[in-house]
Amino acid sequence: MTPDPIIRTEGLSFSYPNKVLALDSVDMVLERGRKVVFLGPNGAGKSTLFLHFNGILRPRSGKVLFEGRELKYDKRSLSSLREKVGMVLQNPDDQIFSTTVEEDVAFGPMNLRLPREEVERRIDEALHLVWLEDLRERPTQQLSFGQRKRVSLAGALAMRPKVLIMDEPTAGLDPEMVHELMELSDELNHRGMTMVMSTHDIETAYQWADEMKVMDQGKVVFSGTPEELFADQRLVDQLRLVPPFPVLMNQQLHHRRACPLEPLPKNLMELAEKCFPCSGTSGGSVRTKGSVRIIDVNDPGYKAQAEEATRGMDDPRRYSGAYGAKARRLAREGEISVHNSFHAMENAILQASLGNEYLLYTETPLISLVESNLQRLEERMGLVLKAETMTKREGT
Repeated sequence: MTPDPIIRTEGLSFSYPNKVLALDSVDMVLERGRKVVFLGPNGAGKSTLFLHFNGILRPRSGKVLFEGRELKYDKRSLSSLREKVGMVLQNPDDQIFSTTVEEDVAFGPMNLRLPREEVERRIDEALHLVWLEDLRERPTQQLSFGQRKRVSLAGALAMRPKVLIMDEPTAGLDPEMVHELMELSDELNHRGMTMVMSTHDIETAYQWADEMKVMDQGKVVFSGTPEELFADQRLVDQLRLVPPFPVLMNQQLHHRRACPLEPLPKNLMELAEKCFPCSGTSGGSVRTKGSVRIIDVNDPGYKAQAEEATRGMDDPRRYSGAYGAKARRLAREGEISVHNSFHAMENAILQASLGNEYLLYTETPLISLVESNLQRLEERMGLVLKAETMTKREGT
């Protein structure tokens, strides 16, 4: 596949008024449609680089290009750029300044001079995505830190950007909220949005990212896949990184049981399969009687389809989950009854690998994402699981 850069920097350097060099001749490419994580110690230059991506900071030397065109810094050009490149700052209080949640989310779309009906649509859409629809009229000063983070994210999503940049989005969030955020990021990326984030959460970053870039002293010192980074122990030591748990456990398997180092497991499911292969292994593949039964909640008849799908299942309430923002919303509203409102994909894979049938509620655009996750397991770990879509897709 030919690389398709959406953001590129060439010789980008920047110094703050105290003369500290924050960016030092950075040459870097962000490819369209990727999930990219920036790692590095505090002060490495990650936030400064991000602020150049949508023109908040202007280079001392070098240049930034968006979709092949060098950024211009007049008011009109910056307004157009920031419609396409959304930014979520590390501290939500630096980004939220309106009195209520609704007003803050509406600020960007209103500045685009959109019709009021379109602004309302975007507010509804953004608040649903970040699970704040019930707090629409809440004063922003009455929100928790995590809720304020979600408001700042909703404000960026309401612009419907091509690129979403998040600076330390998981900092200060509880584990479930982190999982929600990463699952939403997968969904947005699957719909075509390029996702960029910085984080110190190595575990989350390793599982989520397509690509990792490591910064140190204002330079990008590594760019490649998570597997490439953590397969090179010398480089990891040089960059002072702590490998994620699946990588550390994989090393122990290699030393203690002479298991091959590759493929590197990216998550707990892949690690478990390497440690405790399911029964029935034959010729490098595993086949079980279990499957993931997919219910498309965009289908008007999805409830009838769910009733049909659960016939013959031992415990349909136990083996069921909601995957994606719309399915989770239906679960919250009591329209569907599921056991797993979160971690549904992981539980679907686990139960299917154990030979059980799992009912997964999702929506049309995410069905192919479910299938690709199962395909990945087959390609990487030899674990063959069946996905059965119980509803008809649009156009079929």
